[in-house]
Amino acid sequence: MIKECRVNKGYTQEELAEILNMSTRQLQRIEKNEERTTVKTLKKIRKALEIPDNIMVQIFYSEEEKEKAPVAL
Repeated sequence: MIKECRVNKGYTQEELAEILNMSTRQLQRIEKNEERTTVKTLKKIRKALEIPDNIMVQIFYSEEEKEKAPVAL
């Protein structure tokens, strides 16, 4: 969902990574949920993309629920 917000704002990964002072690869991992990140980084992403609090909560909880879901066999 972070990727969708980034695209809607018209940022490339490189542009947003520069704004957030992180590597493009780190941002890619966050967008693909391959890497956990800190609350501080999430706040920076929320501020840079102007994501409303209620949407950020949905992003966080939807990712948490994915992790808790049983693995399909």
